[in-house]
Amino acid sequence: MLSHTTVLLHEAVEALVARDDAPPRVDGTYVDGTFGRGGHSRALLQRLGQKGRVIALDRDPEAVAAAASGATRVDDPRFCIRHTRFGDLAAVLAAEGVHQVDGVLLDLGVSSPQIDDPARGFSFRHDGPLDMRMDPTRGESAADFLARADERHIAEVIRDHGEERFARQIAKALVARREGGDPVRTTGALSDLVARAVKTREAGQDPATRTFQALRILVNAELEELQQALSAALALLVPGGRLAVISFHSLEDRIVKTFIARESRPEVDRRAPFAPVPPTRLRALGRIRPGAAEVQANPRARSAILRVAERTAAAA
Repeated sequence: MLSHTTVLLHEAVEALVARDDAPPRVDGTYVDGTFGRGGHSRALLQRLGQKGRVIALDRDPEAVAAAASGATRVDDPRFCIRHTRFGDLAAVLAAEGVHQVDGVLLDLGVSSPQIDDPARGFSFRHDGPLDMRMDPTRGESAADFLARADERHIAEVIRDHGEERFARQIAKALVARREGGDPVRTTGALSDLVARAVKTREAGQDPATRTFQALRILVNAELEELQQALSAALALLVPGGRLAVISFHSLEDRIVKTFIARESRPEVDRRAPFAPVPPTRLRALGRIRPGAAEVQANPRARSAILRVAERTAAAA
């Protein structure tokens, strides 16, 4: 079985349940937006009382199956899991008859079982099909995108989602290979092509890192899903409810940081400067980074950032 070490496990759970100047909210309903292999869900269940509830979501059918069998099974009447994207959070909870929650956790990282399985196509370290879909039963694979997109579109994706300064050169090489009758269909082929196209390498980083990130974000519409989930979470949280988001790269973190900042400051209508200022909807509670011990034990945690915010009572 491919293992997974949950990042910021205790910090995220404590951030969800704890309350300022009040007892922890242990009998509430909480959402684990990315079950993965269940580390956060299990720790949250251990923290909750008998009336507590955890609703987990995951778009990866393998993660959903892991919740029902084997060493990662969660056998607890307070727990349920649904196969869905966290962007569909509001609709899924409405179907469960849930219209308010006490906390929402979004762990935006790719799980180790996804990265380490060559058949999933997420990693340049293992040769396999260039898939990259979180849910392999839906949507277009990375290979299919590269087989149809024009050079300009490919360059824009790699530049915008990967922050890759050699995006144009990589796109040109991809299209040239495709037009030569040998389109890129495997992770190994893509990694080799990028290594030849990227002339300057960042210390300690494989030249294919940014390109793989860009294609994964595109294929799974990760940034759009995140924006939808943040808005849905805000609407669902009860006063005092907590939002906790763990991100692993600057594009995700920028969206989360901007969202919390926007919802944490009053918006003054310049057309009516003397009108009452509407209340803010969130209170930012700060950010948390993994400690040195966690990074040493799990190097994949080194880029993680946990941001936490609380729904304000005034906004209810």
